[in-house]
Amino acid sequence: MHLPNNQCQSPPMPATVNDMFSNVHEVLQEYHGELVQTGSPAVLCSALPTHWRSNKSLPCAFKVVALDDVQDGTIVSIKAGNDENYCAELRNHTAVMKNQVAKFNDLRFVGRSGRGKSFTITITISSYPSQIATYTKAIKVTVDGPREPRN
Repeated sequence: MHLPNNQCQSPPMPATVNDMFSNVHEVLQEYHGELVQTGSPAVLCSALPTHWRSNKSLPCAFKVVALDDVQDGTIVSIKAGNDENYCAELRNHTAVMKNQVAKFNDLRFVGRSGRGKSFTITITISSYPSQIATYTKAIKVTVDGPREPRN
């Protein structure tokens, strides 16, 4: 039995290391200076201010960038917590992945991290299998925000 020529072709090759490096390089160039590494090598996110006021909009949108191939429409969610407040209240903490980027417009930290404490951010990408990344000591959230230290 003879197969037509188009059925004898081999399946497409997986991405090479050079292709993956090129993709990472492009992402880093596009978001240069804005992104920080997370606990996952395949997930980057926007840098957050070190100290912020509760229930106030961040100065710019928080972004999560996936270096692995994640389908458009995949839900990405953010959680925050620490020793004192294991699950801080957040607003606008879910976004949808589009072109490997999830953009959280108007992400707000309503729950406070406590005196001298910072939140660790947990990023969950609902792909299959799920991807979870952490951004440790990401942001300190207080009622009055940053202020001059006491004497």
